[in-house]
Amino acid sequence: MKPNMNSIFKKISLVALAITLSIPFVGCEATRNANNKQKGAVIGATGGAILGAVLGNNLGKGGNSELGAVIGGVVGGGAGIIIGDRMDKQAQRIEEEIPGAEVERVDDGIVITFDENSGVHFDTNKHNLKPEAIQILDKLSRIMNEYPDTDVLVVGHTDSTGPRAFNMTLSEQRAMSVTNYFVNTKNHSYSRFTTKWFGPDNPIADNSTVEGRAKNRRVNVVIIPNEKMKEDAKREAGEI
Repeated sequence: MKPNMNSIFKKISLVALAITLSIPFVGCEATRNANNKQKGAVIGATGGAILGAVLGNNLGKGGNSELGAVIGGVVGGGAGIIIGDRMDKQAQRIEEEIPGAEVERVDDGIVITFDENSGVHFDTNKHNLKPEAIQILDKLSRIMNEYPDTDVLVVGHTDSTGPRAFNMTLSEQRAMSVTNYFVNTKNHSYSRFTTKWFGPDNPIADNSTVEGRAKNRRVNVVIIPNEKMKEDAKREAGEI
């Protein structure tokens, strides 16, 4: 039986892509932090690294299984390599356009953290978007339009100052302000977004210091491949 030339070509292309992805992008911190070989090889992972980036060291608390279901598992094999390449390019675009944001390539996703030092922040006890925040979200919106085959998770957090119930409501309002801006002002599909909030429950820094509280008052935007991207990658890799 003669070998299928299309299949052989796909395999050769994937090997070449894997070699290319093993060379880090010098100018992109998010991509330097990503291990593309590992992303491509891991099959059936839970996306727990993204949860860690969003929730810090609080993975044992309730509500994480729901977040994990939204994030989904890491795609392995050749499809994983293709997805990793596409997400690397998107992360690099975000870093170029929004240099103040903390951008991490984690598993198959991109975790963007906005705190008081990175542009998208809020006045004390307020949830309305400030003009400088709107400018940054406009830039992110344009990049999201360039890469439509992704879903977006928006997560709000507060520090521990004040009553917990108030902080839970405030984190919800701040996260919804971001989601509603993307949907109502920038005309992104609401079905693309999942919005969660955790109040003071998931600090990433010490709430006993001014600097730590500033880091804990944050909104995460997590960009993950949607089902269409996953299916397209599997088809391109010859896996379906």
